[in-house]
Amino acid sequence: MGTTTAPAGEVTVDVLFVGAGPVGLFGAYYAGFRGLTTALVDPLPEAGGQVQAIYPEKNIYDIAGLPAVQGQQLIRNLLEQAKPFGPRFLLSQQASDIREVADGWRVTTSSGVVVNTRAVIVTSGVGSVTPRPLPAGEELLGRGLCYFVPQLEVFDGKDVVVVGGGDSALDWALAAVPRARSVTLVHRRKQFRAHEHSVAQVKDSPCHLVLDATVTAVRGNDSVESVDVTVRGEDGARELKAQVVVAALGFLMDLGPIAGWGLEMEGRAIRVDTRMRTNLPRVYAAGDAATFPGKVKLIAVGFGEVALAVNNAAVELNPDATLAPGHSSDLVPASEPLAPEGNSAQPRSKEVAGWRS
Repeated sequence: MGTTTAPAGEVTVDVLFVGAGPVGLFGAYYAGFRGLTTALVDPLPEAGGQVQAIYPEKNIYDIAGLPAVQGQQLIRNLLEQAKPFGPRFLLSQQASDIREVADGWRVTTSSGVVVNTRAVIVTSGVGSVTPRPLPAGEELLGRGLCYFVPQLEVFDGKDVVVVGGGDSALDWALAAVPRARSVTLVHRRKQFRAHEHSVAQVKDSPCHLVLDATVTAVRGNDSVESVDVTVRGEDGARELKAQVVVAALGFLMDLGPIAGWGLEMEGRAIRVDTRMRTNLPRVYAAGDAATFPGKVKLIAVGFGEVALAVNNAAVELNPDATLAPGHSSDLVPASEPLAPEGNSAQPRSKEVAGWRS
């Protein structure tokens, strides 16, 4: 994806984003737009969060102005958008320890990198995720059984069984329909837990629905060959031919070290106010990591939240700055390079450095 991991040592920035998914990447752009230097830390080996790691080839339909965009293309666009401002990527490591210092925070990563930052914005989403396992067939994991599908070509010409009833399950089924020989969706309830539009699309598609049912066995020698499905009220199990089984049963979520930072939590999310501030000074949260009354967990909402967080942080870091950033369309890129060199990034100006009106 064109990102590099900064070397071990010490990094000094205005804002550290904890999480390099879509919301963190847009935040890095917006912070750069406000003249703030940034770093992003993420436990994954490349930027993009779950979108890049779990469903890079799935289409996303609820990003404003983009009728449909593949996950990996969205991440490429966000990286390109942030690139002029030289964000630092600290990948394959977690933000482990945080200590308040005179002018902000001193954050140490699991790789030993020390980040001196004036503000922290948590954009970690729900944290690390572990798929909920299918009760049967674990021995065939990676040999036809999978929990997500990074490359849709695995569906080509195959008999596909998708297990689950949420948005991910329906999305995988819809993605498989035009490529697979057959698609069956198995759900343990009669009702789905997914967007109404997706449910309608599945019902209108060639996908075969087996509801009020569970997968009780996954069969095969070197790879998946069939599954046994038990339907409530039926005697015995149905055997369905399958070479690919996608178990989309949800994920177990873990915020990791962030949970021990002393942040005020509500369930597994960080409570914020209308400025996206947490209970800790100069620590903000945005995206799925944050919660407030009326919260809706969407990438589109996260983009707005992180813009709020950055703009409010900009004013807190520089009281002479204005909360309203102005319109990006009114600005013309300057000719000089924007990204600082070296391992320690320093602020370039009070406001929109590297740009002129």
